[in-house]
Amino acid sequence: MRLTVQSIGVIHSPFHSIEEMPIQPLGASGVEGTVEVDPVFSEGLEDLSGFSHIYLFYYFHLAVRTELRVTPFMDTSSRGVFSTRSPLRPNHIGLSIVKLLEINENRLRIEGVDIVDKTPLLDIKPYIVEFDGVEGSSSGWFKADRSAVGEKRSDSRFG
Repeated sequence: MRLTVQSIGVIHSPFHSIEEMPIQPLGASGVEGTVEVDPVFSEGLEDLSGFSHIYLFYYFHLAVRTELRVTPFMDTSSRGVFSTRSPLRPNHIGLSIVKLLEINENRLRIEGVDIVDKTPLLDIKPYIVEFDGVEGSSSGWFKADRSAVGEKRSDSRFG
C-alpha cells in the first residue's frame, strides 16, 4: 500500500499558541485568517469561489504525542480518541469547516478559523449541504450546547 501525504500550503490565523484558542470554528465566529496554497496547486482552486464554506484538512504540527484515550475539553470523562476531536490521534490530522470569504490567486480569506498560525494545510474540500448535512444525526456522548462550545477555549492538555 502506497501512502503519500504532503502539505499543499499553510493556514494563517491570529492564534500563535494553542492556549486560549477556540476549540471549534463555532467559537471563532468573526475571526478571520488566510490560507496560502502553494502556487503549484493554484489551478486546483478554480471553481471553489461559489461555495460559502470549505473543509480544511490540516496537520496538528504542535501535537507531540499520541494518546488512545483523552479527556476532551467539553467533558470530564476519558474517551477513546476516535470519539473526540483531540489532536493527539495517531495521524494528527485536523478538520475545520470555515466560511470562504474571498479567493485572490493562491490566497483564501476565511472566517471562523480555530487553527493555530502556520499550520500545514493537507487538503481543501467544499462543504455541500446536500452531501454533508445529515438529518437525524446524533452526537454520542457529547451533550454541550452551542453556546458552551462557542465560549470554551483551549489549554495545554493536547500540546
